[in-house]
Formats: sequence, structure tokens, C-alpha cells
Amino acid sequence: DAEARFEFYHKREKRFKFDLNYFNRITKGGVPSKTLNIALAGTGVGKSLFMCHAASNWLTQGKNVLYITLEMAEERIAERVDANLFDVTKDMYDNKVSKLQKKTIGQLIIKEYPTASAHSGHFRALLNELSLKKTFKPDVVFIDYLNICASSRFKGGNISSYFYIKAIAEELRGLAVEFDMPIFSATQTTRSGFTSTDIGLEDTAESFGLPATADFMFALI
Repeated sequence: DAEARFEFYHKREKRFKFDLNYFNRITKGGVPSKTLNIALAGTGVGKSLFMCHAASNWLTQGKNVLYITLEMAEERIAERVDANLFDVTKDMYDNKVSKLQKKTIGQLIIKEYPTASAHSGHFRALLNELSLKKTFKPDVVFIDYLNICASSRFKGGNISSYFYIKAIAEELRGLAVEFDMPIFSATQTTRSGFTSTDIGLEDTAESFGLPATADFMFALI
């Protein structure tokens, strides 16, 4: 069907725009759906900070956001998202809440799992459950963070970290394709990358299979 193919080739791809101009520039207007996007940073540099900021931005754009955390408590994530949205005292907070309630903004659901216990199968079941019971379909999903997820195909043990982390990345990317949405996550740098002022893909900790699988990867320095 030549006509349908031509239309597909010239179809404008749906993109999720950042509120960070440089990110929009390097991604040509935001990240597309069905992608795995990774923030690379050292311990305590701000992986969760970035993801909470991006989640807040898409909420104000009217997007539904699912934030899955395997590291921090649900309440702490909610607190950070609120801080990004409000950044005010209690009185100002109450006033802003009443104003925001009058606007149409996206919904946020935060789900906490124990560290290293949840994999793509759990996330798939969660997405289906939210769709069935709450009629909630997220436009974008954040998973905090990839290295402390489990793999649905491999159990820990004799498998090397290269194959294990690569498997997790492939499973999460498969989830993004299956549900037609972008997934954001993060990973650690190596010890040398932690002190580097010019982080490269070679500074990815545990597995180079992750940058080989990710669609968009950037470092927080």
C-alpha cells in the first residue's frame, strides 16, 4: 500500500516536550513514544531530582504520569514533585492548590516496590490494573531506577552484570513499545565517571549493554 507508506513516512511523530530548551534542541522537540531514556549520574548527583522535575513538567502539560520507585519512599517522591510544582510556604501552597484544581492538569500515581524485587512483569500487571480499576493510562512512566530493578528472564546468581542489566533494559524498552509510551530511568556512573567533568558512555556502571539498548542517554554532571 504505497499511499499508506508515504503517509507513514511523513507522519509527524508524537513527542514529549521538556521544559528545558537544550533538551528539546538535542531531541528535536522532545522524546518520542516507545523509547527508553536514561539519566546517567553518580551517587547523590540528582537522578531522582531530575526525574521528579520532568514528572512535574509533564503533569502541568496535562499528561498522566506513573512514577515507580524502588529506592525512595512514595511520600518522599510526592514531596519532591510537589516542591517542583509549588516551591512555596504553607499559605501560598493552599492558595496555589485551589488555583491548580481549577485547571486541567495530568494525574500522578506513585507506586513503591522493595529494592531489587520488581521487574517488567510487575510493572505490566500494575499498568493493566490501573487501567482496569482506575481507568488510568499513563502518558509517561518513570522508574527510579533501572539498576535496582529485577529481570523477568534471569534470576541473580551466576549471570554477569553485563547481561543482567542489559536484560532489564531490554525488558523495560519492550514495555515502552508495548504500551506506546516513553519510559525514563537512571543508572550509576563508574568511580572514575563520578569525578569526571566530561562523562562518556564508557563511564556507565555495571553494563555497557544499557547504552547499547537505550534510545536516549544523557549525563548529569
